[in-house]
Amino acid sequence: MSANRFHARPVSWLAFTAGCLIIAAAPGTGAAADAGEPAVARNADDANLQWGPCPAFMPPGCAIAVLHGDPSKPNADILFKVPGGADIPLHTHTSAERMVMVAGELLVTYEGQAEARLVPGTYAYGPAGRPHGGRCASDVPCVLMVAFEGPLDATPVAAAKP
Repeated sequence: MSANRFHARPVSWLAFTAGCLIIAAAPGTGAAADAGEPAVARNADDANLQWGPCPAFMPPGCAIAVLHGDPSKPNADILFKVPGGADIPLHTHTSAERMVMVAGELLVTYEGQAEARLVPGTYAYGPAGRPHGGRCASDVPCVLMVAFEGPLDATPVAAAKP
C-alpha cells in the first residue's frame, strides 16, 4: 500500500507541473507576450560578449556583460565578473537577484545571515534591499550569472563600525 502512495505523488506532481506550464503558455500570459523575442544562448567565455565597467565602488577589473534584456528595465540577465582575490564591497539592489555561479569560488554574506560559498553550479537568491558583500576566494576570476527582477542598480552601503 505504501508503494502506491509513492507512485501517486510523482504522478500528481507531474500533473500539477504540466498544468502550470499550460497555464503559463496560454494566450494573454507573460509567456505568450514574450513569444516574439528570439531565443538566446550565450557562453561566459564568448568573445562576442560586450563587457562594460561595474559601478565605481566595485573593485578594479570588475566587469558586467548583458546577456538578455535592458538593465534599465525589469528582467535583465547579466554576467558579473570580478578578479580572483577581489573584495566586493557591501551594497544593495532595489531588485531581488537570482544567481548561478559560473566560474571561480565566491564567498557571499547577506546581512543577518551566515556566509555562503558559491562554486560553479551553485544557485543563490538575494532579496531586494538586503545589504551584501563578498570576496572572490579563487585565483581565477569569479563569474556569476545574475537575473534581476527589476532594473539593475547597485548602491554602496557603509560598513558598520564596531
